[in-house]
This record gives sequence, structure tokens and C-alpha cells, in this order.
Amino acid sequence: ASGGIGRALAQELHGRGASMLLVGRNAQALECAAQALGGRSARVDWCAADLATAEGRARVVDAASHWGGSGINVLVNSAGLGDFGMLDELDDAAIERLFAINAVAPIQLTRALLPTLRSQPMSAILNIGSVFGSLGYPGFTAYSATKFALRGFTEALRRELADSKIGVHYFAPRATKTGMNASAVDRMNAELKVAMDPPVQVAAAACAMLEAGKASAVFGWPEKLFVRINALLPGVVDGSLRKQLPVIRRHAATAVAERATQS
Repeated sequence: ASGGIGRALAQELHGRGASMLLVGRNAQALECAAQALGGRSARVDWCAADLATAEGRARVVDAASHWGGSGINVLVNSAGLGDFGMLDELDDAAIERLFAINAVAPIQLTRALLPTLRSQPMSAILNIGSVFGSLGYPGFTAYSATKFALRGFTEALRRELADSKIGVHYFAPRATKTGMNASAVDRMNAELKVAMDPPVQVAAAACAMLEAGKASAVFGWPEKLFVRINALLPGVVDGSLRKQLPVIRRHAATAVAERATQS
């Protein structure tokens, strides 16, 4: 909840009357997010933890299990990483970190918090995925794989908990204007005329879906149409994306060069 879609979700949920435990790696950023919601109070608290580690997840589970006395009744898995670049330019550590945050962390947190969620009169799990969880995109091969995994996990868990009072939801935004994007991604999207939504708009749509009890939603047009076409006629999408490959490769190379300079 320290930035991007997560922080916008916290603001939107708070505005709709929710109490919340904010989670992220950066304690200072979490403190700022809490202050924007009026500061620490009976309605707002935060827990700094690295969700890629078992120790960090255990810290969150302990805090969430006791939140408000009886524990949380909604779990929002919104932590995410992106790494733009062609697959052969990614190293082992980058791929493992992507899966640790985008796929393993939400699965493990959900598993550990199921007893708390089951103890509530009604509860919900909201997993924030991506349009790339249904539409594999060049330059985002590992990222797409993590979001495909999250979407599959959500679908299977929804069916596993169908006879319970736990609602399981999946929300897939398209490109969003957040600090997670490398500058090369923003330049590529501008060249390809890919729309990018502000986080507040994404958060409002996700919360509306949650309140409506919808199982899943893809946010944005024509991305929603592309997802449907890809499911029915993947060859059509293959051809369309192949035309974009030169642009994607050029910007991916720039992203790799910029990362090397920063490191």
C-alpha cells in the first residue's frame, strides 16, 4: 500500500468506510500513506514487511490475524513487480523475485490467512492481476507468466471455496501510470498509442467490482476485447503483436541499458 495501485486502493477503500492494515516494504512510505488517511488510528495501521520472504509474510499474517480484535475480513493482494526486457536479458535473480512477489506471496498469504477469513461472517480475497495475465506480451514474458499463475490460482481457489462464505475475486488492469514502470515502458506505450490509466481510476473500478460481488473483471477498452479475441483466436493476436515486435525490442534494449546504468 506504499505506492501505485496499492496506495490508491487504500485511499478508495478508506473513503468507502473500510478500516485497513497497510502493508509494504518501505516503513517511511507506509507512514506517509497512513498520514494521508488521517494517521494511525483504530481504522488505519501499517506493517512493514518484505512479502518475498517467509519472515515478512509471517509478520503480516500475525498482524492481520489480530487486526481489529477478530482479524481481517478482506485480503487484497496487490503487491507486484514488473521487469521489462526480452527474456534472454533477464537474470535468474530477477525472474525469481518476480515470481516470489507476484505469485508465491499471494498464494502463501492467502493460505496462511484462510483460517482468519473463514472465522468471519463473510469475507473476501481480491487479487490484483493484469491484462497480461490473459494476454501474453513480448518483453514481459516472466511478468506475464506470474500473472497467468495468479489468475489460475484465483480461479481454482474460487472453485475450492465455492461452498464457503469467502468470495474470491480477480481484477485485471491494463497499463497503469505507476512508479513500477521503467521509463522505457512509458515511451513504448506512447509510441504504440497504448492507453495508461491513473491508479485512482483503477482502484475505483476494482472496489466497485468487489462491492458488486463480481468474480472477475478486465479493466480498459480495447484490452478487454483483445483478451476475448486471444481466448478464441490467438493466432489473430499473434499476428498483431508480431508487427509491434521491432518497437518492443528497441525499447526493451533501452530498458536494459538504463538498468545497467542505474546499478
